[in-house]
Amino acid sequence: MPVPPIVAFNHVVKRYGDGPVVIDGIDLTAAPGDFISLIGPSGCGKSTLLRLIAGLSPLTGGSLTVDGRTPEDAAAELAFVFQEPTLLPWLTVAHNIEVAQQLRGVSAADRATARRRAVELVRLHGRDSAYPRQLSGGQKMRVSLARALTLEPKILLLDEPFGALDEMTREHLNEELLDIREKQAWTAFFVTHSVAEAVFLSNRIIVMSANPGRIHREVRVDFPYPRTEATRLSRPYHDLVAEVSGLLRSVENT
Repeated sequence: MPVPPIVAFNHVVKRYGDGPVVIDGIDLTAAPGDFISLIGPSGCGKSTLLRLIAGLSPLTGGSLTVDGRTPEDAAAELAFVFQEPTLLPWLTVAHNIEVAQQLRGVSAADRATARRRAVELVRLHGRDSAYPRQLSGGQKMRVSLARALTLEPKILLLDEPFGALDEMTREHLNEELLDIREKQAWTAFFVTHSVAEAVFLSNRIIVMSANPGRIHREVRVDFPYPRTEATRLSRPYHDLVAEVSGLLRSVENT
């Protein structure tokens, strides 16, 4: 029997208030374990799609199911990682990681166990008692990612989480993110402006056009996992980056 999609958009339309249509006619399904990157011009609705999946904003038209339910009913199955780490400056790393579970009423003992597991996954050893001001940009993003992972999500939503980092840190975190995915097996929706990052991480890339946001093209990425620096140096990788870059230029020029 075919596995039902974990996320299914069906003719989804979204506008905010009386404003223009932001996304129009979105048809998209995600299978469990997919890593889907969303790329496109600014304002094409990439972040809006994540907000719809998370149940943070209602649909204007169409339908959307998440793990067979409405987004609101499936909220406990998701975790969100934003572009900014959104850490609380008065809390230590340990408490920042635990805060999402604390809001869900998880016991202190279970929070500590989940935190230790997440710290191991994101390789943030020895920083539990540090405060955000004492961390580098990459370390702050690791804390944000660890906080999301403590929720053991089925679906991880990532909205340009590495966009503000230098290239080397970004590449390291890309590799670590895929390593974590192998261990936790969540489905990912990843917003990025970097074509190279999308090709490295994803098995599917959705290229969107703007005004209103629509799906222009889907590109399958067939490189095997795990992906490493050797992947980035390979000719097929560079060829696919060039192909997707061309698609992105075509929608930006329309």
